[in-house]
Amino acid sequence: MVTQEQRKRQLAREKFLRQQQRRTASRRKARARNAVIASVLGVIVVGSLALYTTGVLKDDDKANASAETTPSPSPSAVKDPCEKPAAGAVKTQTWKKEPAVTIDKSAKYAMKLATTCGDIDIALKASAAPHTVNSFSFLAGKGYFDHTKCHRLTTNGIFVLQCGDPTGTGSGGPGYTIPDENLKDASLKANVYPAGTVAMANTGQPGSGGSQFFLVFEDSQLPPSYTPFGTVSESGMAVLKKIAAAGENTGAGDGAPNATVVIDKATVTKS
Repeated sequence: MVTQEQRKRQLAREKFLRQQQRRTASRRKARARNAVIASVLGVIVVGSLALYTTGVLKDDDKANASAETTPSPSPSAVKDPCEKPAAGAVKTQTWKKEPAVTIDKSAKYAMKLATTCGDIDIALKASAAPHTVNSFSFLAGKGYFDHTKCHRLTTNGIFVLQCGDPTGTGSGGPGYTIPDENLKDASLKANVYPAGTVAMANTGQPGSGGSQFFLVFEDSQLPPSYTPFGTVSESGMAVLKKIAAAGENTGAGDGAPNATVVIDKATVTKS
């Protein structure tokens, strides 16, 4: 028999997925309209792929044991817990295809996100998700994530912080996609992405991940469709909790973080 709490979680997930689908449809319409305008003007526009929503993915983008909305403080009532971003500009590079896999799958890799809210250290799963880890190593080496905002915080149904989009809109990407990996990871039990998981965002279609990813700060119930490729350290979780405590700007549980979360520098190292 389905309990009231289970029904609440189900409704929250369904609502979240509907929101993601509407956003994806809206972006498709916008792309179609822009294509028509470009053809009329005789201008060829080469753009980067709009890869995500992820609910956290949209899809994803990112629901826990409780699907009830966690009240989010209004921006005006919250003191920004983060520092000012470091000087520098976001890069807008894109590439036509996924970089060749050059990482050592038997080695240990770690990613450090030096953010305005504190450092978030992540142990990467190179052997289980080599394409994903290789892509992040490549992009971090190019400075792709530097000075980018984490543009989405979800505190309703699922509990995630989404980052990795240089445009800050939720539709940006590196120009290429990478395959889904590690979807049967032992940590994913009963369709729950546990707190501390770092996973890829996507459009809801297989193999549609690019550069956007989400960090889970509380256990979140999601279908196993988002590549889990890392685990946040204990100190990094404290940073995520601080960001989450400041809430998001809509008050509805899904919007831009009230905290100014900017990745000053992203690095991937091998040990």
